[in-house]
Amino acid sequence: MNLAATTNENLAHTSNYLIYSAMAVYLLAFFAHMAEWILGSRSKVARTAAALTAGADAAAETGSGTVKVQVAKKGGGTAVLERPKVVTRSAVGNRDVPDGPGAAGGDAKGDLYGRIAVSFTVLAFLVEFGGVLARALSVQRAPWGNMYEFNITFSTMAVGVYLGLLAMKKEVRWLGLPLVTSVLLDLGLAVTVLYTASDQLVPALHSYWLWIHVSTAIFCGAVFYVGGVATLLYLFRDRYEAKLVAGGTPGRFATSVMERLPSAASLDKFGYRVNAAVFPLWTFTIIAGSIWAGDAWGRYWGWDPKEVWSFITWVAYACYLHARATAGWKGRKAATLALIAFGCWLFNYYGVNIFVNGKHSYAGV
Repeated sequence: MNLAATTNENLAHTSNYLIYSAMAVYLLAFFAHMAEWILGSRSKVARTAAALTAGADAAAETGSGTVKVQVAKKGGGTAVLERPKVVTRSAVGNRDVPDGPGAAGGDAKGDLYGRIAVSFTVLAFLVEFGGVLARALSVQRAPWGNMYEFNITFSTMAVGVYLGLLAMKKEVRWLGLPLVTSVLLDLGLAVTVLYTASDQLVPALHSYWLWIHVSTAIFCGAVFYVGGVATLLYLFRDRYEAKLVAGGTPGRFATSVMERLPSAASLDKFGYRVNAAVFPLWTFTIIAGSIWAGDAWGRYWGWDPKEVWSFITWVAYACYLHARATAGWKGRKAATLALIAFGCWLFNYYGVNIFVNGKHSYAGV
């Protein structure tokens, strides 16, 4: 065995070691996020809004239009401050329920566990990125030649999108727990069912379009995932808020979870914005794939299963975005369309590659 082959084999082993190490650190991040949600109280914004709203309701019953809050004065005694009722709208209409920023460290304990969780997530991201890079160096190509490589790159990109939003000062720490949970499941599937040893690409994939087409597809998938999680949580939060407005009393567990999420309106808006922002790039991904197909197979479109489902996904997201611009298709109806669109993307990602044979089937998966 020559030196180059030995080096590549060592890099492949290093990649596997780093991926397993990243899973271990993600597991620590998962436990830290669980501690944040279980041991930390509701966010400060949610608790303050709830208290002021409750006070305003009590004042309304006594005929007063203001909320009186006593605060301690320096040197003894108290002063009475009058505050107007705080209105926190949660959806189209006038639902008056707290709009907290989610599990974002409203109290010292929650903030501590949350910061630890984010720190572990950053460390796991760096380790996993190192694993993807080592895999690329071991095969001396883009690490997207099979489903295993696609999985580890996709999960890295999804975490990167999340950390990028945090770096932009967006209140998205509520996304940390579902993100880390799904990344652990994704990596577990990758290292067990989908694992493929390092190998060279089939001739059709030897093209610079691999870097352009597949990288944009992975990034789009990561953003679609973030939008899908926000939309799913919106449906739960919207039902929770509707029950409150109707005078119902949600269960203790449901209340504990829902009060750590942003309002339904905030989740709905966030999901719509990220889906709308990445949709043009998904359009470019399909166009780039068609150009690559023309170079590799002599035709731009051949109704291959991957091509068909990519187009179906595009149509589904186009319908969702159109529905958002139509007055009768806002809220839960539009959110359902968004989840159907993301389901199409998931089937295109897993189902087509694993269960359907086509020109996009390489290395068994």
